Amino acid sequence: MSCLFLLPTAYFGILICCVLIIAATEWGALTGMTRNSRALFATACAALFAYMVWGVQASDATRSSVATIYAASSVFWIVVAPIWLARGIRIRSSFSATALGFLVIVPCGLAAVSVHAQAPEILLGMLGLIWIADSAAYFAGKAYGRHKLAPSISPGKTIEGAIGATFASLAYASLAALVSPLLADVVGSIGWMAYLGVATLICALSIVGDLFESLIKRQANVKDSGKLLPGHGGILDRIDSVTSTLPLAALLSGYLLSMS
Repeated sequence: MSCLFLLPTAYFGILICCVLIIAATEWGALTGMTRNSRALFATACAALFAYMVWGVQASDATRSSVATIYAASSVFWIVVAPIWLARGIRIRSSFSATALGFLVIVPCGLAAVSVHAQAPEILLGMLGLIWIADSAAYFAGKAYGRHKLAPSISPGKTIEGAIGATFASLAYASLAALVSPLLADVVGSIGWMAYLGVATLICALSIVGDLFESLIKRQANVKDSGKLLPGHGGILDRIDSVTSTLPLAALLSGYLLSMS
């Protein structure tokens, strides 16, 4: 976590690009791409990411393009992904795999760099909220889980776990606003209801992202997205909830920080 504060944004972007390349390679494997296609897809993701990161400071047009990417990603996760999960839609063509991969992976990387440039503590706070939600869902589900959330996708997840994640996220967000002057200013600008509403939405999207990757893995008949992290799977297994939340966080953070 020290890299969030010790690395300048340019070097942090290089780190994120490396993570993105691995994630894109894993995505290609999950969606049935050939080895050459996976390499080409990962290269294309990295090239698009590098171009947008380099250009984000270059012109208003580029900034507008990045914001459009965040908005498109947010619409996908808020509207399309839940429908995708409910219907159990399969990726049936290389074009669909490529287009969806770009939408899942690249905006997340761009958002990480964008939020880091605005305020590293905001990025750390966002990651903290996601991790708290994930941990709370696990423990609440273990202790109180009775009703399956998505049995055909991820049998271990429960409605009670999701409720626990929501309450933990709200508690975390409230505490963060009390100790962080930056977040306190945001709350002062938009009010507690709107602030906690955003935290609730972020928590919900983290669950959607987790379930979405679980669906892709189940359709690929694999347990983990990769073997890079022994005992923990691949990179996508670690960032599944981040892919669905950071684009919206980046979209909102610039607006909210400008108001505070």
